Amino acid sequence: MGEREEALKVVEIPGRGRSLVASQPLKGGQIVLKDSPIILYSALPLIPASSSYCGHCFRTLPLPPQPIPSCPNCNSERFCNHNCLSAASTSTHTPWLCQSLLRLRHHHHSSSLSLEHQLQARFLLAAHNLANLSSPHFQTLLSLQGQSDDPESAAAAQFILSLISSVCPPPSSGWFSLELSAALLAKDKLNGFGLMEPFSESAQRSVRAYGIYPKASLFNHDCLPNACRFDYVDSASPFDNNSNNTDIIVRMIHDVPQGREVCLSYFPVNENFPSRQKRLREDYGFGCDCDRCRVEAQWSDHEGEEEQGHGEEEEEEEEGEELMDEDVDQTMASSAEPEPESDFPHAYFFVRYMCDRNNCWGTLAPLPTPKSNVMECNVCGNLKNDDQQLSMDDA
Repeated sequence: MGEREEALKVVEIPGRGRSLVASQPLKGGQIVLKDSPIILYSALPLIPASSSYCGHCFRTLPLPPQPIPSCPNCNSERFCNHNCLSAASTSTHTPWLCQSLLRLRHHHHSSSLSLEHQLQARFLLAAHNLANLSSPHFQTLLSLQGQSDDPESAAAAQFILSLISSVCPPPSSGWFSLELSAALLAKDKLNGFGLMEPFSESAQRSVRAYGIYPKASLFNHDCLPNACRFDYVDSASPFDNNSNNTDIIVRMIHDVPQGREVCLSYFPVNENFPSRQKRLREDYGFGCDCDRCRVEAQWSDHEGEEEQGHGEEEEEEEEGEELMDEDVDQTMASSAEPEPESDFPHAYFFVRYMCDRNNCWGTLAPLPTPKSNVMECNVCGNLKNDDQQLSMDDA
């Protein structure tokens, strides 16, 4: 872990806050961070209580006839095995948290809560649980970005705090204040990572659990990221025997020099400019001004002019497609990435680093092995060697 931490350093970048930059030249495929969650909680509705995922490690539960142990107190949470059940009783499913969730479910029977409020209640209870279990980890949570002056978080905190105060047994330390609850909800909104359901070519993936990762939360967003996250929830990482299945592992997509900021994309890179800007403003409170967005913002500025052309519109569209094809050909012919100032800076990225499997849109990064020319998709797990897609089973 020490070597990985040395690959990145925390710096303050004007307008971007705390950021992670390369403290040495980094190679494509290099693992630069492994991070464990300080909070994990289910992303599923309170009812039905039983899910197809373990209540501790969130692996997909085994199929019958293999026995699946349940919590003896609530009989709602199910676990991979007795080891997970035992570990959960002192971490993710303590007796206090068990009883709190049980009472919240009973309340939900008579008073329907929106899914958003259910998840916010789950998080605040998990935060209370963390404060009771580990003061150092709770202080780390408090140090993350997110303030109580966020209007949405303040309104939600008032409702959720009133709810859990009336239906749940207070912990020994009492309940959080309204201001602290609002700040915690804001921190969850800005720093939470989703642990996703298994990939499917025929269905949209949803979130099975949310986690807060203290180091990974420092990564800023870029619409052309130079790193991407991998998680191996249903199995331990094949490249790190010491990792837990809920750890986030961040690998470099391509080489970057020392001093360059290392960024993730907060969502699939195939989203268009308006959609990206909308999600970033609504979910994270900022607009993106990366190289790709600056180019695509100019395209957006000309959309109205193109619409006024009527008869010229189809002609211009065809011309634009031809230019795009030329740009892609040029970037594919080059072994280096295009300069940020180019007219189409993401063409090379799409061709080289975006998975083309149906319904995936994941990002490819080289395997963390010396001189590897095989890249792994961080969503579906497929491997790409030159122009051939190989499944994990065939690798």
